[in-house]
Amino acid sequence: MRLSAYTDYSLRVLIRLALRRRSLATIAEIAKAYDISEHPLMKVVHQLGVAGYVDTVRGRGGGLRLPSMPAEVSVGDVVRRMEPDFGLAACFRGAETCTIESACYLADAFCAALTAFLQVLDRYTLADLLNKPGELSVLLHINPATPSRLRRPN
Repeated sequence: MRLSAYTDYSLRVLIRLALRRRSLATIAEIAKAYDISEHPLMKVVHQLGVAGYVDTVRGRGGGLRLPSMPAEVSVGDVVRRMEPDFGLAACFRGAETCTIESACYLADAFCAALTAFLQVLDRYTLADLLNKPGELSVLLHINPATPSRLRRPN
């Protein structure tokens, strides 16, 4: 099983937003953090918004945020929604015919494997992907806000 870059980017965007729950992030910041182009991220963010996984705030000072708690976002649901094609073989795609299709068990085996794959992903939430928030924040160049009690008075 191989997921598309589109699905990969979708999960990356959600991870980045989950780490910055209290502030907005921009596509430019996310692209820079992951060293990927902004263009595909614009499409990904649009679809994430349509699906309800991301809220967008327009205008000056706008950006993106996660509208729900990370524990409420199922990784399996995101993958199902964002992955364009689960056709593991020609017999899954329907457009192509196979000479041995009527006597072959391969489609059933692939179907069982795909079902098992998605069932495993269903056991994980976005919160589970934040297992090491400190390390993720450093790797994604997210500066934690300094607690007010530790700030120096002006």
